[in-house]
Amino acid sequence: MTKPATSTPRPVLADRPARAWQRMLSGRRLDLLDPSPADVEIADIAHGLARVARWNGQTVGHHAFSVAQHSLLVDEIAGTRNPEWPAKWRLAALLHDAAEYVVGDLISPFKTAIGLDYKALELRLLAAIHERFGLPHELPNDVQNEIKFCDRIAAFYEATRLAGFSLDEAVVYFGEPENLPSKLANTLDAIAPVPAETAQSAFLERFHVYDKTV
Repeated sequence: MTKPATSTPRPVLADRPARAWQRMLSGRRLDLLDPSPADVEIADIAHGLARVARWNGQTVGHHAFSVAQHSLLVDEIAGTRNPEWPAKWRLAALLHDAAEYVVGDLISPFKTAIGLDYKALELRLLAAIHERFGLPHELPNDVQNEIKFCDRIAAFYEATRLAGFSLDEAVVYFGEPENLPSKLANTLDAIAPVPAETAQSAFLERFHVYDKTV
C-alpha cells in the first residue's frame, strides 16, 4: 500500500528569528536596534508622523492630532522665541519627535512604566536621524533645553484645547506658558487637528525650507 505523502511541518513562530526591522514605504528597511542613517528617508518620517496620534488619539475633532502637526507647532514656538536661531536648530526642533515615525508616540505614563530601554532605543533612532540630516547626535544643552521648553508649551495648549485637561491639571504637568506674543498665543488657542495628508505635506514643506541651508 502506498503511504500517503507527508509534508514537512512548518516551523512555529517561536522558531523564527525575531524581527527587529521595519519595512518603509520608500523600500528601505530600518533596523531598530542598529539604525543606519542611510536607511532614514524624510518621506517615510513625514508619512509616519502624520499618522501617529498624540494623546493616544484622545483628542477632540474629526481627525487625530498627529505628531507631525505637533512638530510643526513646536518649531513655530521655537522660531518665535528664538528668531536668531540658524536653520539647523529649527530643523532640530521640527525633528525632535522624529523617532516616533518608527516607535510611535507612547504617552508619558507608559514611557515611565517601560523605563530606560525604550528611551535608549528612541535616542539611537534620533541619533541616526540627526546624522542623516546633518545635525549633531547630541544638541547643545541650551538648544536641547529650549526645544523641551517649547515642547511643554505645545503640550499645555494641546492638553487644554484638545485633550480634555483642565487648566489646573495642565499647569501641574506642563507648567503655565507666560509672556507669549499675542500672535503666537492666538495660534495656539486655535489649534485643531487636520487630515493626515495636510499635516504630512506641511511637515515636508517646512523640512525642505530648513534642509536647503543646513
